Amino acid sequence: MSFKGAGKSLMIVIIATALGLGFAWLAGSGGIEIGGYPALFACALVAFAVNWLAFVPSAIAQKDTYYDTVGALTYLSVIGVAAYHAAPLDTRAMVVAAMVGIWTVRLGSFLFMRIHAAGGADQRFEKIKVNPPRFLVAWTLQAVWVIFTASAALVILTAQASAPLGVAFWAGAAIWVIGFAFEVIADDQKRRFKADPANKGKFIQSGLWAWSQHPNYFGEITLWTGILVMALPLLSGWSWLAVISPVFVYLLLTRISGINLLDGIGKGRWDDDPEYQAYRKNTPVLFPRPPKG
Repeated sequence: MSFKGAGKSLMIVIIATALGLGFAWLAGSGGIEIGGYPALFACALVAFAVNWLAFVPSAIAQKDTYYDTVGALTYLSVIGVAAYHAAPLDTRAMVVAAMVGIWTVRLGSFLFMRIHAAGGADQRFEKIKVNPPRFLVAWTLQAVWVIFTASAALVILTAQASAPLGVAFWAGAAIWVIGFAFEVIADDQKRRFKADPANKGKFIQSGLWAWSQHPNYFGEITLWTGILVMALPLLSGWSWLAVISPVFVYLLLTRISGINLLDGIGKGRWDDDPEYQAYRKNTPVLFPRPPKG
């Protein structure tokens, strides 16, 4: 166990926590309150509490097995807290709560099975899980991730006023369905591809993966965009900060932990493969289009 760079890591934890709580306070300032505080702020406290509590046994055991599972639990916790205190929910809020719940359970179970199939270890944490302060940064950032990503949904759930179901609701719901379908189908196609022994050492380029190099990421960005569209009639004042939801997901998946990381792994494995080079050249990185030919 190492504590190298502890000061820097703890500073990042403090800054990230302040950013998440400050954002939640402002974005939720026009909504209902829990104990005299904006409900969205209370949900943010829950997000940090869930992750920090999970960090303790994980750091002691130096294991990251349940990191993604706790991420899913965090989404369910904040949505549950918001829904409980905002009850009775109107139709928009009930639909959005169900959407987030379905997405969370599906993705959380998928990631849980994937990490266990890989032996219960995640390469992202190989170096930092032996350093508690650095490991704490990862758990803290997961809480911030949930707060930002779920912000539009939480604004819907905790809004003081309601709005008639109109174009924004139905358009947003349709966008969510498209995004969810893309993510689920793409994940299943890749799972089946990797499960086939004949594909060992190969990269997937069939199904939705012939339309986009990262169709699952396109799906995730799209579904959170749909929830933001559904929230538009309720946004006013500081709650407009919730537009960060799909923007944050886009930046996270395209600039930080998603595409950049996977592309580096892919190049390391197949960059000298002409077929892989052709695939990267002819297939959109994110936004899908029908394959050429």
